[in-house]
Amino acid sequence: MRVENPILAGFHPDPSLIRVGNEYYIASSTFEWYPGVRLHRSADLKHWIPVPGALRTRDLLDMRGVPSSAGIWAPDLSYADGRFWLVFTVVRQPNNPFKDVTNYLTWSDSIEGPWASPIRLNGVGFDPSLFHDDDGRKYLVQQTWDHREWHHAFNGITLTELDNATFKPKKNTARTIWRGDDTGYIEGPHLYKINGRYYLFVAQGGTGYSHQEAVARSETLSELSFEGMPDNPLITNIDTPRFGLQKQGHGSLTNTPDGRWYYASLCARPWHHPEESRIDPRGWSSLGRETSLQEIIWDEDGWPKVVGGRAGRLVIDVPDAHCAFSDGTAVPEECDCSLSTSRLRHQHDDFESEVLDNEWNTLRVPFDEGMGQVGSGRLILRGQGSLRDTFELSLVARRWQAYCFNAQTKIKFVPDTYQAMAGLTNYYNDQCWSWAYITYDEKRKCRVIDVAQCDHGVSRTFLRDQAVEIPDDAEWVWLRTRVRCHCYEYDYSFDGASWKTLPVTLDAKLLTDEYAPTGSCGFFTGAFVGMAAVDYSGYEEPAVFDHFDYRELDAD
Repeated sequence: MRVENPILAGFHPDPSLIRVGNEYYIASSTFEWYPGVRLHRSADLKHWIPVPGALRTRDLLDMRGVPSSAGIWAPDLSYADGRFWLVFTVVRQPNNPFKDVTNYLTWSDSIEGPWASPIRLNGVGFDPSLFHDDDGRKYLVQQTWDHREWHHAFNGITLTELDNATFKPKKNTARTIWRGDDTGYIEGPHLYKINGRYYLFVAQGGTGYSHQEAVARSETLSELSFEGMPDNPLITNIDTPRFGLQKQGHGSLTNTPDGRWYYASLCARPWHHPEESRIDPRGWSSLGRETSLQEIIWDEDGWPKVVGGRAGRLVIDVPDAHCAFSDGTAVPEECDCSLSTSRLRHQHDDFESEVLDNEWNTLRVPFDEGMGQVGSGRLILRGQGSLRDTFELSLVARRWQAYCFNAQTKIKFVPDTYQAMAGLTNYYNDQCWSWAYITYDEKRKCRVIDVAQCDHGVSRTFLRDQAVEIPDDAEWVWLRTRVRCHCYEYDYSFDGASWKTLPVTLDAKLLTDEYAPTGSCGFFTGAFVGMAAVDYSGYEEPAVFDHFDYRELDAD
């Protein structure tokens, strides 16, 4: 069976891939987005279905105030002793020289939860994983952070034994097992025992265009006992700038029931403006870091190799499998929830359910009564802080998963102050976003539609005194965004049939991993599209959303 890359389109970085019986599971990073830790399941490595995020209540995860691209970094999913185990990092402050992080461990009997109250482990470094050795011992494997400015901050991979009763790190068991090579920036470790040897897979080179995955191995888990693969890296796109997948590295390994091996990796598919070189800049990744899958073979010396070469392939072969889960759930071939690029996705939500769909996300905290309510055909958002707010923000959004798409919503909103706004947003982080929104013009004494953009924290309102007046008898307003790879626009309608374009064309590069960085962080997520309500007058003016429709288009 042929599978197109990426297997998870849109923002799905740092994949932790495992197999349990005949089923596969992936956990991926979510950073400041909620629920924490994105989860998918598959019966065949091709069709992936989202399941509820692991950390979806405040008692499991509260990220109020964390900076953009902090939060949940590189979770590790494993299965042992009849349960799922999840190790994850919460980054509270990502900037150098300190990274204020806490690593946690939780578990569940089911991938859908409930997950146990997390156990605090340490703050040694980020990107931890859990290794279950065949002698019953458990080890925490993690990147090690060194804050001393005269040292390299990435100080190798540390292995620490856990107490099997408390699951806390055992004192005086920590040791560095590999420092990596001169590429530097070693992180994202995953440890495996294969044919009696320990194999360590690590990311290095930083998560940009020099990103790569390296492998080391050892007969033991002793200090500095690991030796690097002679022709590292395993995978990279540093020297293939024209290839359709870029930035590959930071991933994990699994095998199939018939003995084939696969490596899941983060990747990106950057685009270029028509006038730009294909080489410099390397491109703009509005879809963020996605998940690719590559087949692995083992050479005669017992080292892993990527089938097709270390750049990987756009299309791979996986074993034929009946697309059904062990609980009897079937996944039809035409399933829209497959996240691969092989078919165009369409999401339409009438908000009939009292629980938000798995595709929806909020920022830093779960959707609750303070933010609004959903059900009976309505999503109601209570106006809170601005789109720059990292504490109180009423925003519900989904990932961009294609270069070209239309997204629209229908809003009932009756503000009586310019301090209240609600509308449709394309959002990267608190520093980079735009939206088309309804507000109040006190001079004209009417509601109006305007467009605003935040570019690295500098805000600009485009229409101002020429903002579109909303007729007094217009109870509902339809807003739409049309994203066309390198640019996008907003439209409005008062009847849902006749549309007019707001006279603003925006550059999509402002919503990309390459454009967004500020300081040493802030570029890990990819673009989202969704709905938001703001009211800093303090009256929490509600905005009622009747539906949301996301429809991908053929890029050609």
